[in-house]
Amino acid sequence: MAAVCVAMVVTSGLAHGQARTSLSGTVVDSLGARLAGASVMLLREGAKAAETTSGADGTFSFSSLSPGRYQISATARGFDARTTEPVYLGAGDRVSIAVQLEIGPLDQHVVVTAEASQTTQARTGAPVTVIDHATLEALNKTDVLEMLRLVPGSQIVQVGQRGDTTSMFLRGGNSNFTKVLVDGIPVNDIGGAFDFSQLDTAGVENIEVLRQTNSVIYGSDALTGVVNISTRRGSSRTPEVEYAVDGGNLATVRNSLSVGGAVRRFDYFSQYTYFTTDNHTPNSEYHRGTYAARVGVAVGSATHVSGTLRCIDGEFGSANAFDNFLIADDATSTTDLTYGSVSVDSQISNAWQTTVRFGSAVQTYRRINPSPTGEPFDPFGFGPNYLGQTVTLRGANGASVTGRGILDYGGVYPSLFDTRTTRRALSGQATYQVIPALSISGGARYEREQGFDDPDGEATATRDNGGAFVEARVALASRAYVTGGFGVEHNAVFETAYTPRVSAAVYVRQPARGEIGETKLTFNAGKGIKAPSVFQELNALYALVQGTPAGAAIAPVGPERSRGVDVGVEQGFADGRLRARINYFNNHFDDLLEYLGRTALVAAGVAPSAAAATPFAYVNSSSFDAKGTEVSFDATSRGLRVSGSYTFLDAEITRAFGVSPAFNPAFPGVPIGAFSALVGERPFRRPAHSGTMFVSYVRGPAQVAVAGYFSGKRDDSTFLSDGFFGNSMLLPNQDLDPAYRKIDLSVGYAVHPRLRVYSSIENLFDKKYDAVFGYPSLPFTIRGGAAVTLGGDR
Repeated sequence: MAAVCVAMVVTSGLAHGQARTSLSGTVVDSLGARLAGASVMLLREGAKAAETTSGADGTFSFSSLSPGRYQISATARGFDARTTEPVYLGAGDRVSIAVQLEIGPLDQHVVVTAEASQTTQARTGAPVTVIDHATLEALNKTDVLEMLRLVPGSQIVQVGQRGDTTSMFLRGGNSNFTKVLVDGIPVNDIGGAFDFSQLDTAGVENIEVLRQTNSVIYGSDALTGVVNISTRRGSSRTPEVEYAVDGGNLATVRNSLSVGGAVRRFDYFSQYTYFTTDNHTPNSEYHRGTYAARVGVAVGSATHVSGTLRCIDGEFGSANAFDNFLIADDATSTTDLTYGSVSVDSQISNAWQTTVRFGSAVQTYRRINPSPTGEPFDPFGFGPNYLGQTVTLRGANGASVTGRGILDYGGVYPSLFDTRTTRRALSGQATYQVIPALSISGGARYEREQGFDDPDGEATATRDNGGAFVEARVALASRAYVTGGFGVEHNAVFETAYTPRVSAAVYVRQPARGEIGETKLTFNAGKGIKAPSVFQELNALYALVQGTPAGAAIAPVGPERSRGVDVGVEQGFADGRLRARINYFNNHFDDLLEYLGRTALVAAGVAPSAAAATPFAYVNSSSFDAKGTEVSFDATSRGLRVSGSYTFLDAEITRAFGVSPAFNPAFPGVPIGAFSALVGERPFRRPAHSGTMFVSYVRGPAQVAVAGYFSGKRDDSTFLSDGFFGNSMLLPNQDLDPAYRKIDLSVGYAVHPRLRVYSSIENLFDKKYDAVFGYPSLPFTIRGGAAVTLGGDR
């Protein structure tokens, strides 16, 4: 952002019966200390309207203003200049803002996931990564998932090509351990799963990732962190219309049309994007339409109402693991997603601030397999299964097998999988500034979740959930910032759970110009919880034996749990142009759900009489650890931006009763986890070593950006059965997936202030890599196009 506004207070008053409009505020540094003698300029509709100097207490004021949109531009000796976002003043409004100035050009972004109220990265110990709009524009990606690769400690695993299932493993946790929010509303499927392949960058203003548990505020699903995706707001005084079109190899085409602006108390933004590609294997075409919108209105003098909408319609040819069969499955899948929210933010007084939000997420998924694919094979006389071609599979560990795996199993065709889930939530919270150094927040949330096996039928499961929290934040002499909170979650499945969290940032050396800048120590600790999916709920041991004599002593399914600790050091250099960090994290995941047979249920501690009542059931019985170190840096100077990270992850399965070792005669004595990692091994698809790199350079009308993603070898499985339901197509798990690197390049040039041409290349060196064993990687792809802008403020 070009500016950071860390607080805003709006009140109204009448002087001698007449409305008097004013804009006042305080100039502060990145830690909130007030700055005297700062030069403060008032801008109205982008033009200079007045100028003053902040007083001894850092305050300034402009009065007797006419209605309109205003900004504050401030600068002080030793600090970089900043300009705030526009704020509308109506007749009689009295607005107060805090303008944050920073040492050096590296922004300390405003973040919303770390605490109950917005704060800056400088004033929190939480590990938060912000992918700002400048980075989004520089890389010109079509998919949000590509931007998430830049986050330290995250592993983005895409099962094949564009449109195929994509998961995020954060700091070694499972793919359903991260809470995903769009404009503050939860959009995970029930149970925490989320497919990032469907999220287009259309209308995205920024992406924020908290890499630490925060079930205090967010409740279920936030075991390893939180991702929040924010939609753009209109800001230009005159409507701004932009049309962009590009195309490339693999029959790739993207069209985008957007309009946005602001008039008096209203702001608006709307964008529609359609993306299509054939990908590069048979039956893998992908089409996606995305509509994103945001509207806002200042109601009275102290309230802002905002509404957002994001609709996604995707269709994908599901070719399956093509490299494992050399035959493309003929299945197709469609996805319809609708996310909407309405939020009301009010500043009751200088001390009181409230937010009320309603959100809705509706997700419909359909997969149709019209006919079996492959060669029929029926060795047992029970009906055929269907085999792929003869293939030789080679793992990065040097092992190889040759044979034919089952591509489609026998059954009734066409085969249809249809599901719909809805999540609707109403939440409210309030923040009270007790004294300048202490603020307290509290809030509550009600949520209804419903799962449907038939999208047009009755709900299979309905949950009415609720939660509440309290959080306190203390600032000590611009040296230490401590946040502590406690949450309680009541879920229809597991009843009540409690989650604490504490976060601290301590400055050994405060921000200052010079070769050696600020030194910040951080500490975070907390617990997280996750509710089961609908399928897990309906197939839990308690649900299956409830009401029978065998179920008398069986407790309901409980939440999956996490316990996380994070410590780190952040150091500034070179007059604020370079910032480096190192973090150590230690996560423990416990009470994880497993689908166990009778023998395994008894081994997990279930009474034999209860275990005998059902062939399979879910129980909370497994656990694993994930600890490691993240090293990252950001630097900028004279149009050049550079960032990078390296993550070392040490993860190990510590308990599991549902995984029995399989053995392939080709590898005698080598135990193999056919569908999940064995005890003592690494969880699948999480590399011990990974890294990121981003470089952007702007000079005049030209810009070039390079992004790199690096992954070491990962444990995995082929997940294959041969025609006899045997293990001859399994390979040893250790280091099955090879290490890989993916380098992307983007360039752009402004031919005219209203015409920009650009090109984007993914997998620049056309390297074959296996993010998931057997699934084809994204090949060299190039897109080129142009964007035309009409209207807007120029």
